[in-house]
Parts: sequence; C-alpha cells; structure tokens
Amino acid sequence: MKVQANTTRSLIEAIITKGNLKQEVYHTTLNAFNAFKSAGESLMNKNHAFIEKAKYALPFSYKDRGQFEFRLKFGSDILIFFMHSNVFDIPRDHEVMKTAYIKEDKSRSYCGIIHIFNFLADSFRYNRINDIGYCIGRIFLNREGHYFIEGKREIGLLYNNFPYAILDDKSVQNILHSSILYSLNFDLLTPPFENIREVTAGEMQTTLDAFSISTGKRLGFRFQADSPEKQG
Repeated sequence: MKVQANTTRSLIEAIITKGNLKQEVYHTTLNAFNAFKSAGESLMNKNHAFIEKAKYALPFSYKDRGQFEFRLKFGSDILIFFMHSNVFDIPRDHEVMKTAYIKEDKSRSYCGIIHIFNFLADSFRYNRINDIGYCIGRIFLNREGHYFIEGKREIGLLYNNFPYAILDDKSVQNILHSSILYSLNFDLLTPPFENIREVTAGEMQTTLDAFSISTGKRLGFRFQADSPEKQG
C-alpha cells in the first residue's frame, strides 16, 4: 500500500508541476497578446488622421475579435493576430533545442504561440470564402517571456535569438511594423491561366466574387515549404 501511495503522490505531483508550467506559459502569452492588441489599436488610432489625407479613401482600422484574435486593416490588406489557447513543446530537432538556454532548463521549451496571418481585405468585404490567407509569422513565447519567431523575411530573420530576446513594448512595436511592411511588399500576383479557364454555369451565376477559384497573393503558396522562386 505504501508503494501505491508513493506512486499516486508522484503522479499528482507530476500533474501539478506540468499544469503549473502550462498555466505560467499561457498567462505570459496572453499578457503578450494583450500588449499586441494595445499596440495595434494605438498605432491605428494615432495615425488615422494622417491616412485621411491620402488622395483616396484607405481602410485603416483596428478590430478586437475577442480574447484570442484581433485584426489590423490597412489599404488592401488585413493582418489577423491569433493566439492559440494551448501550450506546445518545441520539437526536439528544432535549432533552439540545441542552445544552452534550453539544455539548462527543459521547461523553457514550452511555449505559447501567436500566429500572424495576412489576407486581402476584399476577401472579407465580398465574402470570398475560398480566398487564401498566409501565415507570415508565428511567435513562440515561454514562461520567462523569451521569444523567437518563425516567419518570412523582415519577421523571421530579425527575431530569432531565443536565449536572449525578451518580449517588451519595443519588440512588440517592431514586430507590428515588420508585419505590416512585409504585407505591403507581399504583392498580389495573377493566378495561372490553367486555374481559371474552366468555370461552371453555376459559378458564373453566383458572380465573379463567388468563384471557387481562390484569390491569394501567391497562388499555391505554402508557408512551411516555400520553393525559392515563390518566396515573397
């Protein structure tokens, strides 16, 4: 009975330890996400007057979509920031797992994730449900506030120093600016002719905006497996 009691106690202690760790990571990530929310809203509100001076009316707005999502609309683009509610362990073969920072304390590899998606604003305006959005970056954040980003160009290359990088107000601002700049430079390309030459009568009747042909900045783009000629 004593052996069973010790086993049960060890089990309960393991549940408590892992549960506490994941809660710490979750709350650290949620606080960071709220910092992104505040910075995004402030950026849009403070600069809206300058956007109004443009020759043509340009969308420029912040929209809170609940606890885990907000959107920034600027010109023809929308950035969607989405926080996953779960906590993840970094894969063993990932580069950051080789650092002394992780080897000293394995619990540092448990991270929350904030995804950054880029969509065309017209995809939502005209309810084009088949249009493609792109994950341009995802932010990994551990319980100590250390972070790194997997992403494209301005995003992933600039924020990749997990042992030393701590997410603060300045880094939040920089990530927001980099994400917007990347989206502005990630231009819309014409889809291949082979993808659009056949259209059913039903699709034609539901108007061009409801085609099953999807619109995206890079048709066929896949964030995890870019070929060199398709990188944005």
